[in-house]
Amino acid sequence: MKHLDLTLPTPEENLACDEALLDLCEAGATDEVLRFWEHPRPFVVLGYSNKTGVEVHLDAAQRANVPVLRRCTGGGAVVQGPGCLNFSLILRIPGSGPLTGVTETNHHILQRHHDALLPVIGDALRVRGISDLTLRDLKISGNAQRRKKNCLLFHGTFLLDFDIELVEHLLPMPSREPHYRRRRPHREFLTNAATARAAIKTALTNAWQATEPLRAAPVDAVRDLVRNRYGSDEWTFKF
Repeated sequence: MKHLDLTLPTPEENLACDEALLDLCEAGATDEVLRFWEHPRPFVVLGYSNKTGVEVHLDAAQRANVPVLRRCTGGGAVVQGPGCLNFSLILRIPGSGPLTGVTETNHHILQRHHDALLPVIGDALRVRGISDLTLRDLKISGNAQRRKKNCLLFHGTFLLDFDIELVEHLLPMPSREPHYRRRRPHREFLTNAATARAAIKTALTNAWQATEPLRAAPVDAVRDLVRNRYGSDEWTFKF
């Protein structure tokens, strides 16, 4: 597996990079990849099928000059920005085994991350809900996936030193929630792991044996995806 630690200049480019890497792997043009990135400015990201007016306080985002974007994977709306460490996994789907279905993939990857991060984060670490990692019942990581015929994208965020009040300000209560949330507001449901970035990166890199660097990012494909999708209001506000 290749390793890529790369934050591109804009939120749109960073979202597009994940899809570009997935497309390249699907085409057989690159190997499996583990990527890390962390954007220095806040932005909101909708899940692929989220309804914009339901899942985001659009007026608050506009007043705060926080961009609202949409990703290609499922799940709910999130706020990104400084203090959120993102990872992206591009994996091939074998003919059999734990990556052949959505539920099985969630369980397999989250359990691997749990086991790798337990010595780093501590024994309060849990796998909860459909695709969350928590400190007991406080969420520190949400994850989502997109599947093609031969490859999949699984990506997520670790809250390390993020401004959780910003989530409270920009996002209403989600239209769907995991059972363990129990209708708690964002400030009572989310928490920071307060763990060093380098420690998390090292643990996941070792868990996936992503030791060889990816020599070149898919710059042209990212540019095309931003122009045709991620930078387009038609894409962002389609629901």
